[in-house]
Amino acid sequence: MRLDELPPRENFNDWYNEIVEKAGLTDKRYPIKGMNVWIPYGWKVMQSVDSLIRKEFDATGHDEVCFPTLIPETEFAKEAEHIKGFGKDVYWVTHAGENELDVKLLLRPTSETAMYPMFSLWIRSHSDLPMKIYQIVSTFRYETKQTRAFIRVREIHFFESHTAHRDFEDAERQIKEDLEILERLMKKLCLPYLIHRRPDWDKFAGAYYSLGIDTLMEGKILQIGSIHQYKDNFSRPYDIRYEDENGEHRYVHQTTFGMSERLLGAIIGIHGDEHGLILPPAIAPYTVIIVPIPKKGHQEKVYEECIKLWDELKSAGFRVHFDGRDLRPGNKYYYWEIRGVPVRVELGLRDIENGEVVLFRRDKMEKKSVKRENLAEELRSLLTDIERNLYERAERKMQGRIVEADELSDLDPESAPDILKVKWCGKESCGIRMEEITDMNVLGTSEPEEKADGKCPICSKNAVKYVYLAKTY
Repeated sequence: MRLDELPPRENFNDWYNEIVEKAGLTDKRYPIKGMNVWIPYGWKVMQSVDSLIRKEFDATGHDEVCFPTLIPETEFAKEAEHIKGFGKDVYWVTHAGENELDVKLLLRPTSETAMYPMFSLWIRSHSDLPMKIYQIVSTFRYETKQTRAFIRVREIHFFESHTAHRDFEDAERQIKEDLEILERLMKKLCLPYLIHRRPDWDKFAGAYYSLGIDTLMEGKILQIGSIHQYKDNFSRPYDIRYEDENGEHRYVHQTTFGMSERLLGAIIGIHGDEHGLILPPAIAPYTVIIVPIPKKGHQEKVYEECIKLWDELKSAGFRVHFDGRDLRPGNKYYYWEIRGVPVRVELGLRDIENGEVVLFRRDKMEKKSVKRENLAEELRSLLTDIERNLYERAERKMQGRIVEADELSDLDPESAPDILKVKWCGKESCGIRMEEITDMNVLGTSEPEEKADGKCPICSKNAVKYVYLAKTY
């Protein structure tokens, strides 16, 4: 394999790792496994994702906060189910200098136990509700499986919103709003997704119920986010109460919504091809790259026109970069294709004389000539079409991998569909047996729930709903 080539996509693990490295997204050589260094291009992409998230949550009445990284063991231990779910995954701080701490501290695996002692101080009256906050921070989990950039790491770039409400119904309205936010975000990120209500044996520690946000990447389900309805499961141990209009004290109901850098991992794995990364326009550091095609004796004229074009497109609001490096055009093509820039503009002497430019769209690897006077309009239309095409082709692929099965006994695990849809009686024992037979994980039931007529393939009793299974990362 030449240095400028990627492994075939069929060799997904090697292909993915090579893209992460050659596209300049992160450097995994930091001397702690699973704690990678964000390098400039990758950090620009992640910051663009964060900007989309901030825009959505700011517009829906959430306020951004930033809590400390360390949590006292005394606060972490207050919610028994939570510590049971995360206790084995946390990093502990036991000393300050040479002094052993009286109370151990942990690096936050998630922030419920950091935030909720403060919620009990901030919330006093019904007029304080709803309270809606979010933060974008690092969380830490001692991942024991094989690490992979963005997909399975030990320091996680993490978004989390936390809300408090006067009752269960208002918390349910918040979850409905979260799902609306999610739909808008995923369209911009060009990521198709499925919502599954996790089975009780796999819900978030301390939750009343959990919604998993799942997408399909190379034959496996990748969870890219989650939404949790806590009811009052956290407000009771943390004594988060408010005084209602009648002077009675009631426990708040709470929700959370979390996503992480897995969003970037999904974008790489779902949209990337044999040429490298393909970035949705909304998060590309540059939506347009200008590459000059110099001709001997006319280089100065071509470069001058490229710089004029650069200024024109910047003034028109595009994130545009002029690549004026002393390299062959082919080297520049490769450099920006592997980085997934949505559109390349090529400009040579003949194009200048004809009043044209050449547009190259990364998602289809196609070129066309357009009049320079129409360039801004053509680019806006093209970027919109790229966003639509990326989402729709990924959605078609994912939906085409869902197969309904009435019987599991004849299912060959080696040739099973990527996502299995099965009638289910709702009993945990039958769900766990399905996992054993298929060698897949139960994702849960769809949200909203699909009713099923027929028999559960495990116990032969009447099915009440469909359950989904898949292999997972």
